Amino acid sequence: MMITDLVAPEAILPALKVNSKKQALQELAARAAELTGQSERAIFEVLLQREKLGTTAVGYGIAIPHGKLPKLEKLFGLFARLERPIDFEAMDGEPVDLLFLLLAPEGAGADHLKALAKIARLLRDQEVARKLRASTDAPSIYSVLAMPPATVA
Repeated sequence: MMITDLVAPEAILPALKVNSKKQALQELAARAAELTGQSERAIFEVLLQREKLGTTAVGYGIAIPHGKLPKLEKLFGLFARLERPIDFEAMDGEPVDLLFLLLAPEGAGADHLKALAKIARLLRDQEVARKLRASTDAPSIYSVLAMPPATVA
């Protein structure tokens, strides 16, 4: 599975303007609803419920909000680069500026976990994160996400 199997070029938000974690989740849900045909409210609720279990911030300014939806056909990803970092209650205390939303069908099982692991590995690569932060438009962000990994894990 490649990251490009999860994220389409139109699922890139290169300069999202938000002031809070809740607002970020609302914006991601709105965009995901447009692209998947799913209910914006259902997506937002799933993301909020997941955050109540514990933050999806993984450190280093990165968060991977995720959830499962009963009517979704396949795994869906959306990437957002925030204009300004926000507090996401990360364990390392760092504000978040890179968000990767992952939505999965309810029966996705291991595929959901494999996708989460792949996203986390990619974004934790300091060089990839640096390039994503330096990219200011959707095509250049997409090309960074589409690059083959430098090292095979």
